[in-house]
Amino acid sequence: MDRLGVAYLGARKQIDLATEQALVAQCRRQDVQAFGKIVDAYQGRVLGFVRRMLRSEEEALDVTQEVFIKAFQSVARFDGRSSLRTWLFRIAHNLCVDRARKAERTPDQHSLDAASEADDAIEFSDSRWSPESLVMNDELSEVVEQALGTMSDKLRTVLLLHDREDMAYEEIAAAVDVPVGTVKSRLFLARAHMQRVVGGYLEMDGRVQ
Repeated sequence: MDRLGVAYLGARKQIDLATEQALVAQCRRQDVQAFGKIVDAYQGRVLGFVRRMLRSEEEALDVTQEVFIKAFQSVARFDGRSSLRTWLFRIAHNLCVDRARKAERTPDQHSLDAASEADDAIEFSDSRWSPESLVMNDELSEVVEQALGTMSDKLRTVLLLHDREDMAYEEIAAAVDVPVGTVKSRLFLARAHMQRVVGGYLEMDGRVQ
């Protein structure tokens, strides 16, 4: 078994660039309807990310609402150097980090986190952990969620942004404010953890020999 993954972490489409620019221009004029279109396009995706980061439905709903409130209040400062999606996920990521710090939570750390992520020159293959041959059932979905929950926030963030949101390394680096090399190493460690946990389940279930 070379790859592991889950179908429901597949990438989703985003607003095209021309539409995004038009909506942002309208939002800068305090057009609530235009901002509503942005919310409609992204709130489900932001909520899914925040929910997996905070592991609490109530907190996730609160933080997701705060993401869009902050976005509307600060849209005049959005300079367009990154995509609207990157900007929204940067806000979401920062709010999740702040919420975790305030709660003084210490996320579960997998032993692989101890590996160095400082070498920006290190290169990892871009193989995805999405086995089309695997049919997801409720039990396997639960195992995947458990694997996500036992990762550190740093690893879970890059895994979700890359494999769920289909963000490029550079886009993730902009969203979480780390070098591209760090994104690559964290993604490698996240996938290794996922493969260990989910692979163990599949072996016990007799689906992998």
